[in-house]
Amino acid sequence: MTLTCKCSENSKLQVLIITGGHEYEHEEFKDMLDSFSGVEYEEVVQPLANQIYLSDSIDKYVAIIYYDMVQEISKDQKSAFISMLQKKKGLVFLHHSLASYQDWGEYSKILGGHYYLKTWERDGKYVEASTYKHDQKIPVKIVTKNHPVTKDLDDFVIHDETYNYFEVIPGIQPLLTTEHSESGKIIGWTNSYSNSKIVFIQLGHDHNAFENQNYRTIVRQAIKWVSEK
Repeated sequence: MTLTCKCSENSKLQVLIITGGHEYEHEEFKDMLDSFSGVEYEEVVQPLANQIYLSDSIDKYVAIIYYDMVQEISKDQKSAFISMLQKKKGLVFLHHSLASYQDWGEYSKILGGHYYLKTWERDGKYVEASTYKHDQKIPVKIVTKNHPVTKDLDDFVIHDETYNYFEVIPGIQPLLTTEHSESGKIIGWTNSYSNSKIVFIQLGHDHNAFENQNYRTIVRQAIKWVSEK
């Protein structure tokens, strides 16, 4: 299914939505996107999305929202991805996009973290795979309240899926945390890579998140912030 924007012609932000590789609730996700005033979006589904980095069509988008989970990416596509970031392309990564590109180490540096689908080795030590748990009541704490992504928001509770034992790289700026026992502590952050602004939001499994007004506000404000040069 391809998402189609219902936004007006006066919308200012041209945004690309990348999906594929993971099931999700299409209509509910689309309803959330349609609620974002000032945003026009198009969708490209993986594996075709990776090819767009090699074309000039990528230049018309001020931001890209990742809601995909894929592993295959060619050497040329990787190089084009990095070149895109040198042009100040804003990126917003949501939920299961944290698990993409298990064998591309640079992806973790771009996004700011990584969900590991299997046990992995670092410095001679083995670390267990990341975990998830559905249908959890998650208390969310806004730890950076003066940031454009989280402005005007207070702490809230959301029904969503938790991730645990995922990697968060040093140098990110935490935005959201939780004390849920089945979750990693930092569940939302900003990062920078080359000349681009980057936001990751771990939340966003299904309609329970998409319909949550706090979640909608965070995603909308993240799109706006990464789009600013």
